[in-house]
Amino acid sequence: MIELKGISKQYGEAFAVSPLDLTIPSGQTTALIGPSGCGKSTLLRIIAGLIPPTSGEVVIDGTAVTPQNALEVRRRIGYVIQDGGLFPHLTAEQNVALMARHIGMPAADIDARISELSELTRFPADGLARYPAELSGGQRQRVSLMRALMLKPSSLLLDEPLGALDPMVRSGLQGDLKEIFKALGQTVVLVTHDMGEAGYLGDKIVLLREGSLVQQGSLEDFQIRPADLFVTQFMTAQRSLVAL
Repeated sequence: MIELKGISKQYGEAFAVSPLDLTIPSGQTTALIGPSGCGKSTLLRIIAGLIPPTSGEVVIDGTAVTPQNALEVRRRIGYVIQDGGLFPHLTAEQNVALMARHIGMPAADIDARISELSELTRFPADGLARYPAELSGGQRQRVSLMRALMLKPSSLLLDEPLGALDPMVRSGLQGDLKEIFKALGQTVVLVTHDMGEAGYLGDKIVLLREGSLVQQGSLEDFQIRPADLFVTQFMTAQRSLVAL
């Protein structure tokens, strides 16, 4: 379980994240959603330990994250960014194995884990020798996901991992991610700007606006019990072609 207690992030006079409390349940997928600049990616980076909060405390599985243990905590967290963040001069296999080799994992264990992850993410074995430029956008995201899962993290953080993909590829990957999350049964925090994606993948949805928490709950809560007018406006703006 991940707990955010009085977390804020301030840059000068402006708050990217206003002081808030949030509990992210263990073994479930929590979707952070909101308009651009609402603080959802900043919140994810705070959880990942990539940036320190201005105030408050992050507690993961009962342990408060401090500067002294931040590196150790980060190694227990898988992190996927929107463009994949793959190193272009490394093959897919080398990208996936990078941290495992850095910490001295035996080669046989690395090979076995990569084989396991390739099957889990439906990544073709013959693609492991290719460089990122030789892969499709969807394949690059699968490699990035494999890298994030390589060390068997307790939590998985994804920052708009499907945002740059075309609708057909995105739809297919959404289905695959849902199956992967169910198979892993681990704690997942997903940042997205798409309420349909949040509702499809998330057990819990957290809506942010200008760095503040507006509402949290299920998709049904947002549809039937909106907290205020902004929630209704945000839901209306998520209109899809299916509804036209």
